[in-house]
Amino acid sequence: MSDEYTGADLFVDALESYGVDYVFGNPGTTELPIVDAIGASGLEYVLGLHEDVAVGMASGYAQTRRYHAHHDESITPVGVANLHIAPGLAHGLGNLYAATIAGAPVVVTAGNHSTDFRHEEPILSGDLVEMATEFCKWSDEVRDVAALPTMLRRAFRVALTPPTGPVFLALPLDVALAETDGEPERLGSIPNAGSGDPGQLERAADLLAEADEPVLVVGDGIARSGADAVAAAVELAEATGARVHGEILSAEVDFPTDHEQWVSSIPPDEDLAATAMDTDTLAFVGCSTNTTLTRHEDALVDPETTCIHVGDDPWQLGKNQPADAAVVGDPGLAMEGITERVRKRISEDVLEERLERVRTVTEAVQARTAEIGEGKATDDPRASKARLVEAMHDVAGDAYVVDEGITAKYAMLERWDLAPEQYISNKGGGLGYGLPASVGAALAESQRAEPRDVIGFIGDGSYLYYPNAVYSAARYDLDLTVVVPDNRNYRILKDNTLKIMGGEEADYDFTGMEFDPPVDIPKNAESHGARGHLVETPDEIEDVLADALDREGPDVIDVLVHD
Repeated sequence: MSDEYTGADLFVDALESYGVDYVFGNPGTTELPIVDAIGASGLEYVLGLHEDVAVGMASGYAQTRRYHAHHDESITPVGVANLHIAPGLAHGLGNLYAATIAGAPVVVTAGNHSTDFRHEEPILSGDLVEMATEFCKWSDEVRDVAALPTMLRRAFRVALTPPTGPVFLALPLDVALAETDGEPERLGSIPNAGSGDPGQLERAADLLAEADEPVLVVGDGIARSGADAVAAAVELAEATGARVHGEILSAEVDFPTDHEQWVSSIPPDEDLAATAMDTDTLAFVGCSTNTTLTRHEDALVDPETTCIHVGDDPWQLGKNQPADAAVVGDPGLAMEGITERVRKRISEDVLEERLERVRTVTEAVQARTAEIGEGKATDDPRASKARLVEAMHDVAGDAYVVDEGITAKYAMLERWDLAPEQYISNKGGGLGYGLPASVGAALAESQRAEPRDVIGFIGDGSYLYYPNAVYSAARYDLDLTVVVPDNRNYRILKDNTLKIMGGEEADYDFTGMEFDPPVDIPKNAESHGARGHLVETPDEIEDVLADALDREGPDVIDVLVHD
């Protein structure tokens, strides 16, 4: 062991100076100098048994710490993951994709072969920078130790500057081992996206005032901007009398769902989505994923509809619909500017007419959504998804929820009035994010003076992607309760088969979509160090969940549900 101060030491010192407490990873040979330096520092290395688990943990941690940072400016809400060369980075791409769709501020690094050795194409070689480029705001390699301080500072700033998202840096072995007298560069302050172009704010206010039936579609860019931005969305809705929907695949709480102007999240169904957005004026705020899972036959929004777009990512403004007004800026600050301008343009009589229309639409929509999650089975001894969600709400209504329930998601959104900063979901849609993210979220919550209970709501298909994520929760004694709505099949794929190909369930064998024989999820959880529980009937749910929440450490509750 050398007493020299190396690139690896500088890397660790920079992380500590930026307020990083944890590095999530799965170690490999080219990362050994980094791992050794972490071990000798004040940082804690959080071991994941797979690189994608490490990235998922870092992302769930970052998403949760971002909420904390809105209330404590001393927090730097960045998740850091350290992966192993080309195959390790390839393993991590699934949840790197999820992180970029979620806008999670994550700094991902990976060791690489020494720069003077690559011409021999040694084992595990690959173009790391190119591999990560598609899923990152910025992807690069530190080719000289002298560049390390600047590139690390840049990586953190790029990840944190709106629109937030992951970055990647490759760290060659010779750079990590090189002696240096460099020092970490100060991070500096991170700007928000600003209040928006005054002319566009005026234009947006005019269009909302002139509307017959304004509809506000709220996206996750609002929640990422903080609780103040959610409050600004409420003020805008109240000032305009707009009905409010969540964008398709909403993954955070962007508007209080117990507010009288809240109608529903928009499901990824062509007819239902088009119905929700059938109006003369739409305001999309903080939106990014507002389209269906597969191609739609007709336009989701009438081409004649007036469209207003607001958000911190210029790419999203006017992306799928025209922009009759486009405000680039922090969603919360921009909505404050629009509200200030629109209040004097709308009379009380017009406002009341609009609110009466909202009430009418809400009643109609609620009549259609009341049975979401009930399922078809009336004599099945297993719980419905709706029954499971209701039990969870009764026992743990204030818990912090990380959701990858897939087909149980909308049962939760319709039956649980989730508060801002209470819920994150898998916005990217690829399975295998939610369980690692819930581990990262539990670690983030453990840093608070008064941690909330953390529940991972993870479908059986999703859970089985990375069940070894539970090992990390057990290894670090995290207080995490995982609830698995278990119908023992890939229900989402069966549903999509019927949507895409038509017909009835009896027409298909559903190849590869059944877990037969089923995996024993409780025993699997116990093998990774957690407590496992099987719940076979609805009347067991509350007691088992309450007991799990009362104990410290990780529990996995496998709840059998019917389709």
